[in-house]
Amino acid sequence: MNESCDAPACALPEEDVLAMTDIHVEFPVFRGIAKRKVGTVKAVDGVTLRVKRGETLGLVGESGCGKTTLGRAALRLYEPTSGSVCFEGTDITHLKDRALRPIRRHMALIFQDPSGSLDPRKSAGHIVGEPLRIHKLTSSKADYERRVEELFSLVGLDPCMMDRVPHEFSGGQRQRIGIARALACDPSLIICDEPVSALDVSMQAQIMNLLKDLQAGLGNLAYVFVAHDLSVVRHVSDRVAVMYLGRIVELTSSADLYHDPRHPYTQALLAAVPIPDPYVEQDRDRIYLEGEIPSPLDPPTGCTFHPRCPRAIPACSEEAPELRDIGGGHEVSCLRV
Repeated sequence: MNESCDAPACALPEEDVLAMTDIHVEFPVFRGIAKRKVGTVKAVDGVTLRVKRGETLGLVGESGCGKTTLGRAALRLYEPTSGSVCFEGTDITHLKDRALRPIRRHMALIFQDPSGSLDPRKSAGHIVGEPLRIHKLTSSKADYERRVEELFSLVGLDPCMMDRVPHEFSGGQRQRIGIARALACDPSLIICDEPVSALDVSMQAQIMNLLKDLQAGLGNLAYVFVAHDLSVVRHVSDRVAVMYLGRIVELTSSADLYHDPRHPYTQALLAAVPIPDPYVEQDRDRIYLEGEIPSPLDPPTGCTFHPRCPRAIPACSEEAPELRDIGGGHEVSCLRV
């Protein structure tokens, strides 16, 4: 998809919509009146990731592990410190705003907070239709209004609610408005940044079902679904990537991850998921992690998980394991696997 003569092409398999290669995202830390640099936060530390057309890739991990930063780096909302981002055959890593703008209409973002992401002074119809105006995708006012009505209907909202402002909607309805806005330009990739974490359980199920129905109906739409709730990711994802301290430690299909987790961190995460059966909950094995997550300002040498890992050996503190395929497309970053 080369929509600009300034956009360099990159080699990307036809089935892939996004490829991120050795992505690093670092943020300098300043202190004092003189704003002296005292360190660097390694938010994303050497991540390589591919997203296929029509799939949902779950991205999970504890708060602060770099999930949201990685998702926004994919959209170039955060500038990668190094590495490359290839979207639909175009290398967008270093594109200027003018060249990036026509490409960005094929990407979208659904925010975590459905209240804070909507302008409280604008009507819902104006919010949903804003991408159409920015990218000049409608030829007349009647065409614009028809398209906005279609988007409202698509996400299960009554078009007669277009003139209402955000505070007149429930939390679930506000998130539907955010989804409609994301769909306005017919994107091929949507980054879903914890889109259900601010909703109650019943509304979470409705929004997840809506996202799955939209993906089934629209064909090649791909999601990167960022979440910390493993039970949510299980039901929406085709593949799951587990992040820890800026790195991917395990990547495989959703079925394999939940039935045969191989990395000690993934095993600990799954062991912490509550099961609504007191007898099963009482008898199952627990994995307790000691200590706190190390600071991204000063990550441990070697494997970043080794200070908390119950299976660590001396070599883990010296050698940083690569993410490698252990069979069947199941990738793990661990010296003990």
